[in-house]
Amino acid sequence: MEKLWKGRTSGEADAAAESFNSSIGFDSRLYKEDILGSVAHASMLGKCGIITEDEAEQIKEGLLSILADIDAGDLTIDTQAEDIHTFVEATLTARIGEAGKKLHTARSRNDQVALDTRMYLREACKDIIAALKTLTGVIADKADEYKAAVMPGFTHLQAAQPITYGQLLMAYAMMLLRDADRFKDCYKRVNVSPIGCCALAGTTYGTDRPFEASLLGFDSICINSLDGVSDRDFCIEFLSCASILMMHFSRFCEETVIFSSAQFGFVTPDDAFTTGSSIMPQKKNPDPAELIRGKTGRVYGDLLTLLTVMKGLPLAYNKDMQEDKEPLFDAVDTVKACTEVLTGMIKTLKVNTDKMKKAAQLGFINATDLADWLVSKGLPFREAYKTAAKTVNYCAENGYVLETLPIGKYREFFGGADESVYEAVNIDNAVRRRTSAGGTSPDSVAEQIKYVKSIL
Repeated sequence: MEKLWKGRTSGEADAAAESFNSSIGFDSRLYKEDILGSVAHASMLGKCGIITEDEAEQIKEGLLSILADIDAGDLTIDTQAEDIHTFVEATLTARIGEAGKKLHTARSRNDQVALDTRMYLREACKDIIAALKTLTGVIADKADEYKAAVMPGFTHLQAAQPITYGQLLMAYAMMLLRDADRFKDCYKRVNVSPIGCCALAGTTYGTDRPFEASLLGFDSICINSLDGVSDRDFCIEFLSCASILMMHFSRFCEETVIFSSAQFGFVTPDDAFTTGSSIMPQKKNPDPAELIRGKTGRVYGDLLTLLTVMKGLPLAYNKDMQEDKEPLFDAVDTVKACTEVLTGMIKTLKVNTDKMKKAAQLGFINATDLADWLVSKGLPFREAYKTAAKTVNYCAENGYVLETLPIGKYREFFGGADESVYEAVNIDNAVRRRTSAGGTSPDSVAEQIKYVKSIL
């Protein structure tokens, strides 16, 4: 297939160099965007009288026939073509003749590939936002089911204070709302049309860039032609959003791995989201959660790849920028796959409320409530803190929890102790009393769920 750039050079490259230069192996994914972008370009050329209306119609019909044939499996993309632009233009010319050679008027592959990439990322943003909406709804439903399920809350992975599993889940729901907002905000900067910037300096033809952009659903055009073809900050921003999202996924999966271990037993992933061992018959491994955790590093790598590619490039286009697509495609595929798997995993997750509550009691995470009760009885906080610590030490050494320590023992540590101490240290009460906005009480969690669902 003849090279589009055959001009001053012979168009003949060393076989290894030609394969090295080719991008058809991965940018063929952009065939739909490339074709639809070309349809709009032909419409603009016809409207502006740069080509005749008849030629524009021939081109558009030819392009749409190519799209239909690829979608139907009747046309295979030729991997010998240098890139998807070359394949589409060559196929078009073979089908409609001379008119096909006029399609590339007033554009370059530089602005064409930027256009294709932006169109692709627009849809990726929409798809991910929709998937996050579904996932967040599943989390909110699960949180509603377990908004009163008491468990230990942790700092430093040490039992700290009693919370509910519902509140823990809603913490992740809030993170995902922000993630969706980041993709929405990213979309605004993606949805700017570069077509018509040409190679770098614009064109001498009397084009109508806003018209072409409007046909493709863009909000505006790139104001500077050098910028339009030479930057990929919109890709980097997308990868940044994807990396933050994957970090949130990874944290949830880390907790799922820990909480599903026999040492915790707080949750049990459904069999559909676990695997076994080829040698240890007792094993039930949370492999999907572990893989999501691992794939987070992959998306981080995609971001770092593109940051590194772009960091030293002079204006305008450089062939280095061909390296943007593989990490971009990889991140999109990874995020979509992880979101789908995580949604199913959370929806089917079994929560062992009895084990959670027992762990909360054994961890003495109601010690703060004991200290607060002592303060209510007149002790200064520092003295109450020390008294509560001594009481906890005694319980730990003698097999008690604060709820079962005899009142006589309480009075040895604090002479004014009475039966109301048991109400104060009751784990369920400790949770119910935390009614502050955003707190862990079932009522507070219910308000958080209501807030999230109103946004969804």
